[in-house]
Amino acid sequence: MAFGIKRDELIRWKEAVKRGEIAFLTHYWLDERFSGVKTVTKVGCSDLERLTGWCVSHGLNPRYIHHSPSYPHYDLFGPIQKKILELEQQWEQIERFHL
Repeated sequence: MAFGIKRDELIRWKEAVKRGEIAFLTHYWLDERFSGVKTVTKVGCSDLERLTGWCVSHGLNPRYIHHSPSYPHYDLFGPIQKKILELEQQWEQIERFHL
C-alpha cells in the first residue's frame, strides 16, 4: 500500500518517465514481505536502455526493473535507497521521508 504522496507529484513523475527522463518518486509503503521497510523510491524511465544503464552505473541489477508498459521503474528500499538518493542529490525526498 502506498501513501504520503500528492496527486500532482505522481503526475509529474509519470510525465517525466514518459519523456524518458530518470525520475524519482519516494512514498511511504507497507508490505508484509519487507518487515521494517517503511518507504520505497521508484526510479522510473520509459527509455529502458537508459534505465538499464542507470542501474548498472549504480551497481544495481537491471534484472529487477519492473517492466510496466507505461511506467518502467526500479524500486529502491532499505539501506541502498538512502545511498542512491544521496548520490542523486534528492535531498528533499531524504528529508521529507526522514531517510
